[in-house]
Amino acid sequence: MESAELTQAKRARSKGELTRQKVLERAFAWAGASGLPSLTIGELAADLGLSKSGLFAHFGSKEKLQLAVLEYAAGQFEQQVFRPALSHPRGLPRLVALFENWLDWIDGHERRGCVFLSAAIDFDDREGPVRDAIADWFGKADAMITLAMTLAQREGQLGCDADPAQLAFEFHGILLKYHLASRLSRRPDGRVRARAALRSLFSHHVTSPGVLSHVFPCS
Repeated sequence: MESAELTQAKRARSKGELTRQKVLERAFAWAGASGLPSLTIGELAADLGLSKSGLFAHFGSKEKLQLAVLEYAAGQFEQQVFRPALSHPRGLPRLVALFENWLDWIDGHERRGCVFLSAAIDFDDREGPVRDAIADWFGKADAMITLAMTLAQREGQLGCDADPAQLAFEFHGILLKYHLASRLSRRPDGRVRARAALRSLFSHHVTSPGVLSHVFPCS
């Protein structure tokens, strides 16, 4: 049987993990609405009704809190955008699913868009671990898209002359433009134009028009 001390320690650890999860959920929403630099341990503690010292014990510094929020955001992105796309067949169907999931990620919260993009704008000219973490995430995102493009090429849906890295660059560029159209300009036709841009991108490289018609049945 477990000792009373061990049982108590497990309960304390479980409570601490729940508190940390609650803090990260709130901090993630805060960072999306007001920006990652606006996060402070003191204001977040007050917002959650926690002691500043208690919150400090979980993260230790504002920078570590920001890094934890980015890690949490990466996990949310994987669950909401990347993994669901893997259920679609390799090639263009998976790329389109990834694209649609990413649009949903941008639009998924009323007062915020992509926390990584807003953080990139805030930290692009700074040095340090937070900037490095943001750059690392974007690098992984580009690698993920490039791999999906490569698989589409291997499936015979994209021509041999297609450059997966260049296509990934343009694919990601459409998503960044959509973020601006949706969040800043609030254009009602943003999704229509984003989808049209993606279809146009693929149209120059597909091996047959039938592939494109299958992926974009309403186009």
